[in-house]
Amino acid sequence: MLNKTHHIAIICSDYHRSMAFYVEKLGFSVVREVWREERKDYLTMLQNGDVMLELFTKPDAPARPTQPEALGLRHLAFHVENVEAAAAWLNARGVETEPIRTDPVNGGRMTFFRDPDGLPLELHE
Repeated sequence: MLNKTHHIAIICSDYHRSMAFYVEKLGFSVVREVWREERKDYLTMLQNGDVMLELFTKPDAPARPTQPEALGLRHLAFHVENVEAAAAWLNARGVETEPIRTDPVNGGRMTFFRDPDGLPLELHE
């Protein structure tokens, strides 16, 4: 019945900062963008391979209460073939990553980084 993720929705505080991060640094492409007058926000659909992100720009959205242990979504994890190469690619674009470590549950290598609003993101082999 449920066969794949359709999209992942992210609320961001600054349109230009988030677009620079997700498009220029992570390589997503803008698929569609709509200004929603009734909500005074942008809805921007971004795609990179099979990953579709839906960004909502809401400068007045409340911050996450804790990092990353708040109820709800903990983090987003992107599959990569080589975590070292992917981390180096991010680092070359000015995105700081944590040290690479091994997931104690599934044995995959991983690292974390954050988007401009502090949302935890993961690279995982």
